[in-house]
Amino acid sequence: MFWKRKQSEFEAMDRVIQEKPGIRPSELARELQISRSTVQRRLPSLEEAGYLYYEDERGGLWPFKRVKR
Repeated sequence: MFWKRKQSEFEAMDRVIQEKPGIRPSELARELQISRSTVQRRLPSLEEAGYLYYEDERGGLWPFKRVKR
């Protein structure tokens, strides 16, 4: 239920990460015009909603294939 309410926000974050693989959370925040702390808070919720990313050694976010739950 929670993820349904946040779906448009999650999709916006996912779209940017898909378009710019390796983007850092601070760059993602600038791109979406939200705070970096908001990005950091949403990342675990994104995973719970089935959006999977891994973080490289410099903090860049890279997409895994999406899993439907």
